[in-house]
Amino acid sequence: MSDHVPDFIPDSLTGDPAPRPAVDLATRGHQIYPVLSADEIRRLGRFAVERSWPDGATVFRACLDSPGMVVVLRGRLLCSRTDALGKRVEVVDYGPGQFSGEVAQLSGRPPLVDGVAVGQLDALVLAAEPLRALLMAEAELGERLMRAFILRRVQLIDRDPGGPILVGPAAHAGLFELENFLSRNAYPYTRRDPARDPEAAELVKQHWRSDADWPLVALPDGFVLRNPSLGELGRCLGLFPKLDRDKVVDVMVVGAGPAGLATAVYAASEGLAVMVLDQRAYGGQAGASARIENFLGFPTGISGRALAGRSYVQALKFGAEVAIPAPATRLLCHERPLKVELDDGSCLRARTVVLATGARYRKPDLPDLARYEGRGVYYWASPVEAKLCRNEPVVLVGGGNSAGQAAVFLAGYASEVHLMVRGPGLAATMSSYLIERIAATANIKLHTHLELAGLEGDEGGLTRVRCRGRLDGTPVDFDARRLFLFIGADPNSDWLRECGVATDAKGFVLTGADARRDRGPFGLETSVDGVFAVGDLRAGSTKRVAAAAGEGAAAVAQIHAYLAQQ
Repeated sequence: MSDHVPDFIPDSLTGDPAPRPAVDLATRGHQIYPVLSADEIRRLGRFAVERSWPDGATVFRACLDSPGMVVVLRGRLLCSRTDALGKRVEVVDYGPGQFSGEVAQLSGRPPLVDGVAVGQLDALVLAAEPLRALLMAEAELGERLMRAFILRRVQLIDRDPGGPILVGPAAHAGLFELENFLSRNAYPYTRRDPARDPEAAELVKQHWRSDADWPLVALPDGFVLRNPSLGELGRCLGLFPKLDRDKVVDVMVVGAGPAGLATAVYAASEGLAVMVLDQRAYGGQAGASARIENFLGFPTGISGRALAGRSYVQALKFGAEVAIPAPATRLLCHERPLKVELDDGSCLRARTVVLATGARYRKPDLPDLARYEGRGVYYWASPVEAKLCRNEPVVLVGGGNSAGQAAVFLAGYASEVHLMVRGPGLAATMSSYLIERIAATANIKLHTHLELAGLEGDEGGLTRVRCRGRLDGTPVDFDARRLFLFIGADPNSDWLRECGVATDAKGFVLTGADARRDRGPFGLETSVDGVFAVGDLRAGSTKRVAAAAGEGAAAVAQIHAYLAQQ
């Protein structure tokens, strides 16, 4: 895709250092809804099948199975969105030469809109697999289609989003978790507070029974979920693909951060069958980075979400299957093919497995910490968290690059950012460009030699952060409702114990000669044959986004060699 193709999500949601206007969709109608020429229709026709619908017939429905991309030959295709309150909004009316679809159609996911035939509709239909084949075979035409798909998803999020409605008290941690899940996966949604919104209050009156029901999620078909898990919500919205448990893929990638997505892109582009699993969202910790300014090829920087979104779409384009949310709970490697067990007890099979689960956020040993998680305590700084901080003071703990990026980003929203470190300063742990940026930002206040001592709050969440000086024990309190913790991470390797994958004393996965002296040329292979480790999870890896992506790409060459030996 050319550089002028926008991020997968609107600029207003990409996590830029300060708020800025969304993508100017008004001037890009020719790119969002292009009209294909007769020659282009002829060229894509060899990948399509012809279908017809009578006037008024349903061609596809939101959140249900889709026929694929529909290219109108004769008649019209009217697309609209309906929310859980029955409000219908017309999205677009496609005429001859135009085509339906957005990013979801690359992987056969359900559409986000309803489609109805207006008049006798004759069309060409491309399901996911032939659509991806077209993108590979027709590069120039494929670029036009991809640009339109991405811009349409941007438009669906940027305008009245429709989709599911999240209902609950403003400070409810469960509501925040669902909102973060949908936002990070670029799925359109709306959030309603029943204390201020009469329509939301009516939904509560009809469906809420006790506090255990928060949050409510009203789906576009009118069905209301009570306190759903991420898995329940993902399945109801069609985010989770239909998995063939009998299929054996060439590469099973566990973790959709930069290392995992790089593995998926390179493996799928080279003809390997690839499945990617992640428990929450594509992008991993890097996906929550406000701005990465030292990533090669992006001189003005790029947000972690934008980089993750592009990588995700690229993986789909090459045919990788991505399952989110799909928490892996066990790796079964005592028989072949290898098996990865999910949290529902089902197993997926693969010839090789790439471990890219990265690290989980480290938590301080504080009483009542769990009480305030999602209600004032956060472990990343995305636009969802940032809008909670507008014109309020926040406290941020940490001295690494992730902490520095978050501090600069939040400074565009918060009245003050109190950046707190245990040591004498930032020079030993943070890149110099971030130190300079922090020093030049007037509303970031650096506090050295401080450590957390406790938290205080009320029914609405966190109200005060208590600290103490490490040199003299002097108490220092901050009246703040938002605390961001960037105090390091621990390897996400607990789920590998049963398989016997060798780790170091800290739990990072050993590879190459460190794992087995007879490992030979496969420097990224673990102590278990056919199981590779990349990115932050791997012992000795460089904890940088570019390094993680590089390891993901390097692993594919070793996987080819391993499979050839088999």
